[in-house]
Amino acid sequence: MNGLGNEILVVDMRDGASTMTGELARTVAAGERTAFEQMMVVYPPRADGTEAYVKIYNNDGSVAGACGNGTRCVAHFLNRATGKDRMTIETDGGLLEIFNAGEELITVDMGKPRFDWNQIPLAEEFADTTGIELQIGPIDAPVLHTPSVVNVGNPHAIFWVKDDPDNYDLGRFGPLLENHPIFPERANISLAQVLAPDCIKVRVWERGAGLTLACGTAACAVGVAAARKGLTDRRVGIQLPGGPLEIEWRADDHILMTGPWTLEWEGTLPADLSPDRAA
Repeated sequence: MNGLGNEILVVDMRDGASTMTGELARTVAAGERTAFEQMMVVYPPRADGTEAYVKIYNNDGSVAGACGNGTRCVAHFLNRATGKDRMTIETDGGLLEIFNAGEELITVDMGKPRFDWNQIPLAEEFADTTGIELQIGPIDAPVLHTPSVVNVGNPHAIFWVKDDPDNYDLGRFGPLLENHPIFPERANISLAQVLAPDCIKVRVWERGAGLTLACGTAACAVGVAAARKGLTDRRVGIQLPGGPLEIEWRADDHILMTGPWTLEWEGTLPADLSPDRAA
């Protein structure tokens, strides 16, 4: 499937007979047909009141705590499988409530953002995470500087730029910033240009995946960080290369993300990629 153009592979393991591994995920990602940015592995529920437990892998085999675009794809998959329009799933980042928001639109309650330095986490203490000391380029004329940081199931750093994010070589800066020592668990890196109080243009370097057409958790992180800095309203449209997402940071501190899903193809993993073989 895809959520705004990024490749999401939803793997159904609800029978409980097999498990996925990071090593196998890397093998699957290398396949011409099965290449993905995020793999959403759907297991039987572990917690009462949930429809499924979802394990998320990046294409380098690392585990992600959250994936907003992938969660919308899982929501459609489970809606079709169960007939339920509203349900709760469990991820390593917490419980997420998902529900249909119209034709080919899904809303995900992404939960509450975390702002404390040790919750993101950062390698050193910062009292104010609306802008930390980090920059790329010369000290007296940095290209990027003072990102906002927030955790929305995974760590995010948002650099605020005045001109078009497309003007920056994020493909070169992204890996350096993702792996900067200040981020002990690495980080997703976004460039954000505020266009209006209700609109932000964003490009994302995704932790463990690279440049992406869309990243739902990054959209949530940007929306929350912008409102926190007083740059926008608490409801904002995020323009990503793959298309728009609507982010609302509610008064109860929960983040709602609304956007589309697209089913591309369905099939079965080849025998030589069987999870049982990897185990």
